[in-house]
Amino acid sequence: GSSSNSKPAPEQKDETPMCDIHEDEKINIFCVSHGVPTCSMCKVFGAHKDCEVSPISSIYQTKKTELSDGIAMMVGNNDRIQGIMSQLEEAGRAIEENGRRQKTLVCEKFDQLYSLLEQKKREMTQKVTAEQEEKVDYIRSLTRKYVDHLEESCKMVEMGIQTMEESEMALFLQNTRPLLKKIADASSMSHLDKVERGYEQMDHYSVDFRKERKALRSIDFVRDDEDEDEEDAADAGDEQKEEARTDSAGVVLPAPPASPASPAQPSAPQQT
Repeated sequence: GSSSNSKPAPEQKDETPMCDIHEDEKINIFCVSHGVPTCSMCKVFGAHKDCEVSPISSIYQTKKTELSDGIAMMVGNNDRIQGIMSQLEEAGRAIEENGRRQKTLVCEKFDQLYSLLEQKKREMTQKVTAEQEEKVDYIRSLTRKYVDHLEESCKMVEMGIQTMEESEMALFLQNTRPLLKKIADASSMSHLDKVERGYEQMDHYSVDFRKERKALRSIDFVRDDEDEDEEDAADAGDEQKEEARTDSAGVVLPAPPASPASPAQPSAPQQT
């Protein structure tokens, strides 16, 4: 009997704590003033005799509800944090992808600039090459004419020397008349062109890229406000030009042709 009665005591003690001060008293009330559970003796005689107390069961339900609400709130917060973390992870992936895409677009724009510069370089150097070849061909052709003239002159000199050796006066005089005419014709260079002064110069194809270099140094990313303002201004300027080329009848007149660039004044490179 005594052994059976000894078992419930520790179980009961585990279920309901005993008062530290009144060891035989169960903690069965709740001190609202101090926010702690206590025993009836503490309320009647002890430290909580002047305090407001409530039945422990009612406070238990209230606190259990508060704790349940707190747990639910934390679970909700955890779910929101998980959602935010997922958004952050997705944002990180999007940033990397957007960065790669923008770098690709920037590289493509630079490649277009490189291509345009290469095209302009080809066009401009071809102009120099064309005049260079034209002038060199003319110089070679003129040189051949002078070579031919020199050969003819040398022949006349040889014939003159041979005639000078003729001792028979009558024969000498017979040969001299036509020879002198040939020498006179051969000594004339009126039919041979002469190269103008400065013909070899090619510096009329000089370039000045200071303005373009300054523009290249100013290359940067566009700002939305400035981009819109520049586009609006450009559109307005284009509209004014179109209106200026429209007569009173409303017929659009063709734009004036661009003046051809003279060899001495090569057209300025397009600014990109």
